[in-house]
Amino acid sequence: MMSTLDKYAHLLAEVDAWFNSCLTHHQEQIICVKGCSKCCRGLFDITMLDGALLKRGFDLLSAEMQDTLRLKARERIKVIQALWPEFEQPFILNSHSEDEIEELMASDNDTPCLLLDENGLCLLYEYRPMTCRLHGLPLVDICGEVMESEWCTLNFTGIDPLQLDSLKWKFREAFHREGILGRAFTKQLTGLERDELDTFIAAALLIDFEGFIKS
Repeated sequence: MMSTLDKYAHLLAEVDAWFNSCLTHHQEQIICVKGCSKCCRGLFDITMLDGALLKRGFDLLSAEMQDTLRLKARERIKVIQALWPEFEQPFILNSHSEDEIEELMASDNDTPCLLLDENGLCLLYEYRPMTCRLHGLPLVDICGEVMESEWCTLNFTGIDPLQLDSLKWKFREAFHREGILGRAFTKQLTGLERDELDTFIAAALLIDFEGFIKS
């Protein structure tokens, strides 16, 4: 039987298939490809499900690379703790208000993601969060509902992608499935189903998810 995390990885593979289809149809209009890291900066919240998948990939890195990234992660956490002294293991954001989270993210808007190597490549690309996979393109459901109306300004110059049927996908279904998996995973972690249980990328590398579940 597939674990919740494996089911989520399968969902992300479907997201990737959609994105690759968009690239096939609009290769000349989409700059967002593996190796582009222009938007990979600043703090942004991710789900604990995304965090656990990142940690799965992190655990496969060499011991030396893990040590390097842990050091960077701890430095980022220290910056956060300067504003949020109580931000400790297991690094859950949801005790803070949306305004507090937005204020914190705005204070660190230009720092490159610690997962980028010296060439700007993501060290955990295959394990990256859903938001990283969706970013750069507008999100229009097959029913016509616009779920995200913005897109990277480097993409679709001179064209309105909101009018392109080839970009439409089953986003409502995908986000519904993400929610179900997220609630199942938070129940594994905390014993309670919660609609939101979020963290930051740097924090995810330091969380002991196995210990979290056992405790």
